[in-house]
Amino acid sequence: MSTERTEHIPSGRPRHRPLAPPAWLLKGLRPSAAPIPWAAAARAGIAMAAPLAVGFALNEPEYGALVSMGALSGVIGDTADAYRMRVLNIAVPQLFGAVGVALGTLVYGHGWLAVGALTLIALVSGMISSIGTVASVSGLLLLLNAVVGAGLPLPQPWWTAPLLLSAGGLFVLLLTLLGWPLRGRQPERVAVAATYRALADALEAAGGPDYDDRRRQVTHALNQAYDLILGRRARVHGRSPSLVRMLAQLNVVIPLVEAAPAMHLRGAVLPPEIPAAVRDLAQAVEEGRTGEPVPDLPAPHTPAERALDAALRHAAALVHAPDPDPHNIDDRLGRPATLTVRARRAVRDMMLSSASWRYGLRLALCIGLAQTLVSVVPVERSYWIALTVTFVLKPDFGSVFSRAVLRAVGTAAGLVVAAAVLAEVPRGWWDVPVMVVLGALIPAFSAKGYAFQTAAITPVILLLSDLLNHQGFDLVWPRLLDSLIGCAITLVAGYLLWPESWHTRIGDRLADTVDDVARYVERAFGTHPDTEAGRQAARTARLQARRRIYREMSGVRNEFQRALTEPPPTGARAAAWWPLVVAVERIVDATTAARVRVNHGAEAPGGEEVAVVIADLRALAEGVRRARTPTQLRPAALPPGDEASVLAPVRHELAAARAIAADDDH
Repeated sequence: MSTERTEHIPSGRPRHRPLAPPAWLLKGLRPSAAPIPWAAAARAGIAMAAPLAVGFALNEPEYGALVSMGALSGVIGDTADAYRMRVLNIAVPQLFGAVGVALGTLVYGHGWLAVGALTLIALVSGMISSIGTVASVSGLLLLLNAVVGAGLPLPQPWWTAPLLLSAGGLFVLLLTLLGWPLRGRQPERVAVAATYRALADALEAAGGPDYDDRRRQVTHALNQAYDLILGRRARVHGRSPSLVRMLAQLNVVIPLVEAAPAMHLRGAVLPPEIPAAVRDLAQAVEEGRTGEPVPDLPAPHTPAERALDAALRHAAALVHAPDPDPHNIDDRLGRPATLTVRARRAVRDMMLSSASWRYGLRLALCIGLAQTLVSVVPVERSYWIALTVTFVLKPDFGSVFSRAVLRAVGTAAGLVVAAAVLAEVPRGWWDVPVMVVLGALIPAFSAKGYAFQTAAITPVILLLSDLLNHQGFDLVWPRLLDSLIGCAITLVAGYLLWPESWHTRIGDRLADTVDDVARYVERAFGTHPDTEAGRQAARTARLQARRRIYREMSGVRNEFQRALTEPPPTGARAAAWWPLVVAVERIVDATTAARVRVNHGAEAPGGEEVAVVIADLRALAEGVRRARTPTQLRPAALPPGDEASVLAPVRHELAAARAIAADDDH
């Protein structure tokens, strides 16, 4: 078989070119278009280099290197926007990291005791990682620092290394918080304003082919804004006027978000005054402007137009209101529970979750094998193998297979830089300016992708390791070999031996979402209470159900993007699900639009039609669970119903989804 492929050019003569690398690898090696975080890069350079300078000044370079290692973990964890979240994202993982390095130091040089201890720590670390973002970073640092403590001769007594590493992380936190007095609630305001701007873009695209992408951007912006404002405010509700105002401004976006699908299904382009008015509200939110009049808007005629007009006027009135009533602001997603309740619930869910145990066991198996290997075979400075396993085997970071390949590529690139630094730069004060540059590259390269992040972190760790080990250029080749061994252990014991690695979870997650859509339709058009309080409770439940569905769809899309980086056939199977993902999103949009039209004068659908749609949705969910991959076998017949009904678009989208998801019986 030929190893070349033919590409035709306009002249008609074939042109041969070497076989291109696989798409999943090119996707990981292609730098992201995300902007470089210059402020984070400057903080990282200072945080990484200043401890080295202090260490050299005090003639204790090893202590300075340990503080810089702690700063490295703080730099990697500083990914949030709001300052309250950044405190948790940096401080909480530092506590787990201190525990990890203390445990590792206690078992250093104890052979099989170290193997057993690190295997148990890996199990706990993996299970903790399933709780959430902060817990994931905490579990990562717990294991990483335990591996470092068990693999490197750190200063004594045992509490010295935890203290120095924590000092480095807290130094990063201090640098981060310097901007809090100046910026205050600016990240939250920017997030709320970004939701308005994303909505303006979606309204501008209504009726056109770009609407679906713009609506997904609205969902992402709304999720992010609610996470910033609601996620950390369980104890400050009603006591922080700025948070009350931002929550009110965010809540009032929801009727506008609900009206957008109705305008899109209408098929006509909106007057430019409407998106412009929403963008003006975004600017007012960001600048804190109040007291301006409601803008002039075109007169509405249809139920969809009336819904949009009423929502926009209400939003404008509230955004420009000087003081929103703190007792009249409800949490549309439900008020978050106290931290103790959430922690207790998270621990319970972790202990009862089969997925949590599976990941913990996978990580423990790989770490156990890595430590057993270096205990049986003499491998100098063997901690790097277990470090590689820990970094690669992170399910919330992406595909294990592609991460293993990308880590090998990134490590090789980073070692080239490290080799040049170790060979040409004299050890001592010259390490400080070098660390300023290398430290600043970590946030800049992390924004571009995992391989780039690995290439930036590798020379930093090697330079700090050299200050502890004094091996110089001799570190380079063993670290590449150790990385390859760690990647191989992860691919075999953490990927190939687990059947779930070979299958995407898109179908199961999508089926659960379709079931939730059926419940959403039931809430939207089922029997409603007669009292005003009952109707308000039903509306809140419907809003929460819709937001939950869109969050689930965001999770499905993330799983889809992760699966695309897997090698064939997993990546190809994942790609086949995308049309159905889009179809389910359109069903939710059509249902929301139907509810909005009914609220503003359209005739409500009959109970029999609602029951048919719900039954069809549940049948679709069951079909998705049975199918290995969706196939376009035959068109599905439309469910019976009146074409003039507000549910007609829902039935059409449902028929399209059923056609996509027809079971493959071959």
